[in-house]
Amino acid sequence: MSNQFNIPGLRKYFRLIGLVFLTLGLAFLLKIDFALAQESANPNSFNPQAILRNALQWIDSLGTVGAIAFIGLYIISTVAFFPGLILTFGAGIIFGVAWGSFYVFIGATIGATIAFLVGRYLARNWVARKIADNKKFAAIDQAVGKEGLKIVLLTRLSPIFPFTLLNYAFGITGVSLKDYFIGSVGMIPGTIMYVYIGSLAGNLAMIGSQNQPTNPTVQWTIWIVGFIATVAVTIYITRIAQKALEEEVSNN
Repeated sequence: MSNQFNIPGLRKYFRLIGLVFLTLGLAFLLKIDFALAQESANPNSFNPQAILRNALQWIDSLGTVGAIAFIGLYIISTVAFFPGLILTFGAGIIFGVAWGSFYVFIGATIGATIAFLVGRYLARNWVARKIADNKKFAAIDQAVGKEGLKIVLLTRLSPIFPFTLLNYAFGITGVSLKDYFIGSVGMIPGTIMYVYIGSLAGNLAMIGSQNQPTNPTVQWTIWIVGFIATVAVTIYITRIAQKALEEEVSNN
């Protein structure tokens, strides 16, 4: 009987369930933190997180033009090394999963492309110093020369490199702008997952309010099942990408 509980697939299932409940808890805390942002911010200090939260509250009040403002904010944040994860969560709260994912992807892609061009033409020496001691990126740099598009795509799918620094770092490699831009599609799985988390945070906030769904049991079942599927697919893709990236780097 004890052997039944040592099946690798069963272990992965319980880990996935644990991750889902942990993420739901984080989503709830995110919504509370988002709501209390203005109260906790210190106006006398530079706090990027508080700035972004306040900006999200302002965007939420803009209505239809809020999408344009959000994309612009995401572009600026990506170039300025601001914590983009806050904006990704916020997109789910404000715009929902579908549109939120679309706006995040557009903003992140444009921002990453600008950072790439800055790293290549304006701040090459500074970027080189920042990544000089990064052995992982040194290996990536060698592999990019042979498989530029493939490496960019795999690094976007595998979250083992910091997103903002990676944008600049690719600028000093031999990868073409075209391959770098196309490789941005690798951001889609992770984007959808994090936006989904933000969307769940917004849905949690509606519990007990007049805006809650007419049939909350059915709605929450759909949301949670969809979220589990999204997390499972994202983890699966990430593991495949990370393994492929390690193999590609080791062969160069």
